[in-house]
Amino acid sequence: MAFEDKTLTCKECGNQFVFTASEQEFYAEKGFQNEPARCPGCRMNRRRQRNTRTEREMFTVICAECGCETQVPFKPTEDRPVYCSDCYQKLRDR
Repeated sequence: MAFEDKTLTCKECGNQFVFTASEQEFYAEKGFQNEPARCPGCRMNRRRQRNTRTEREMFTVICAECGCETQVPFKPTEDRPVYCSDCYQKLRDR
């Protein structure tokens, strides 16, 4: 099947962009049914927004094994011991 370049309109910014024959061929190989709705710039921005991570709240604790101060990404409860990364790794390797 021969593909030809198509001009599409981005649903995000409204600018026109070219959906090239090689891109169409790639979409067909992958089995994609729909043409892209966003221009390459808007697709990249959208991907970047999805991939940004929010800062995690860290909690300062005392390791139950060695007694050193460390930080963990969860709020510890009183009924379970918390370990620094070195002691935790040693316990996992046993």
